[in-house]
Amino acid sequence: MGEIVKAVSILAGGVGIFLVGMSMMSDGLKLAAGPALERILAGATRTRWQAFASGVLVTAITQSSSVVTIATIGFVNAGLLKLGGALWLMFGSNLGSTMMGWIVAVIGLKFNIDAFALPMIAVGVALRLTGAGSRRGAIGNALAGFGLLFFGISLLQSAFIDMAGAIRMPDGEGPLDVLLQVVVGFVLTCIVQSSAAAMAITLTAAQNGMLGAQGAAAVVIGANVGTTVTAVIAGIGATPNARRAAMAHVAFNVVAALVALLLLPWMIGAITAAMKWLGYTDDPAIKLAIFHTTFNVLGVLLMIPLATPLLHWLQRRFRTREEDEGAPQFLDDNVLQVPQLAVEALKHEVDRLGDMCRHMVRGALLGTSAGVLAQEHASVTRLGGACQTFAERMSRVAMEAAAAQALADTLRTLRYYESAAEQAVAAAALRDQTTTATAGSDVYAAFLREATALLDHVEGDAMPADGGQSLTTHAAAMEASYGGLKAKLLADGAAGTVRIAVMEEALRRYSALRRALQQTVKASTRLARGTDPID
Repeated sequence: MGEIVKAVSILAGGVGIFLVGMSMMSDGLKLAAGPALERILAGATRTRWQAFASGVLVTAITQSSSVVTIATIGFVNAGLLKLGGALWLMFGSNLGSTMMGWIVAVIGLKFNIDAFALPMIAVGVALRLTGAGSRRGAIGNALAGFGLLFFGISLLQSAFIDMAGAIRMPDGEGPLDVLLQVVVGFVLTCIVQSSAAAMAITLTAAQNGMLGAQGAAAVVIGANVGTTVTAVIAGIGATPNARRAAMAHVAFNVVAALVALLLLPWMIGAITAAMKWLGYTDDPAIKLAIFHTTFNVLGVLLMIPLATPLLHWLQRRFRTREEDEGAPQFLDDNVLQVPQLAVEALKHEVDRLGDMCRHMVRGALLGTSAGVLAQEHASVTRLGGACQTFAERMSRVAMEAAAAQALADTLRTLRYYESAAEQAVAAAALRDQTTTATAGSDVYAAFLREATALLDHVEGDAMPADGGQSLTTHAAAMEASYGGLKAKLLADGAAGTVRIAVMEEALRRYSALRRALQQTVKASTRLARGTDPID
């Protein structure tokens, strides 16, 4: 009994070390290759096969399909990737995840792991300590994680060797036995929250004689289906496109699992015959790695005719929420772990907030009531708060200098827009008391004309081909017309044609409108160019 307890303890520790290693390796690779990840996925929108290849490649490199899932959802929410391309990225990610099975089967179970795992950990930690916050530190993190991953496999081997004679795994070939094996794989993945860890456990158990080939293959099928739980949880309360991507992930794995279960005995038989024909020994781990890859290739082949109908069904099933303008459309917590994607999502949300703010400024110019603008401002405030909360969560994640600078620029743009909205509300609140001060005034008409022209120019083309000269011209014309209006109000107040109190109210209103226009131009130009046009 004591030996079993010891073996279970080693098994639990091995799983824990494997998961820590997976996390460190994935985090390190994300930081070391973050820009490359973004470029690869951004270029995956041309054809379905480019999207598929990108999903395979990035998942094989990062050894975490969740990274690709998060990145894919982020691109869709940020408007950088269409849902059709996202589906094929997800399908490619499933195939790329089979790389871990080959690593475990070919390296982890064939070599003396201690001979290279411990040195990898030592070198990785040294790089991490001497290069904190740099790419070298990220590479060190990934290297140490890789070493821990193999060390965890070594512990799993040791535990299963000790347990082989005392514990019996569900290893029958009847329908109920296969169903139980699938459930074991599903539950195992749900518990450890990693299909790679579940795959490592299954391969190690099979290699040590605790599971037959068909039983282990059924466990692998269950583990693949178990990965969908994380996607479903991530989709709860998320944006419609995030839920669509999560449902596509579920559909792929469930359809592939059902077909693989129906063909299971024949697939195992065919793989066994092929290995014998090629002269390979009957290696359980290699056989399972081949089955895992074949299983996912089969899923991809099934999705070739099903992808378009699936896409249409998803688009009908989930509708975009538009009831509340203040609800974010691009922000999703799933992208927070990939800073480049999170910044892009935040930029798109701030750009949408900018449209709302410019509408408010135009309304304040044209006489929209203070009550209506107050309602619009409530939506702006709600959306701005969501942007700030999202940015605060981003700041807790390690990011490169370029991403940090982009985040700072976006937050400054957000503040410009929020200030413009505040000034528009302030101007609207003063409108009723100052209408008579400028009624029929040519200078007021000139100010309104130049202010409207400036807004039209900003909304039509914030980055003109002339390098911004026309924008500067429009801004200068607005300033000149504001100066003329201010001078007229001061002269009327001094002459007594307008009461001093009314003059002061009017000056405050037009000063607020001028400030709103300035902030709008600053925000729009910074969002497009990254510089401030007006000091």
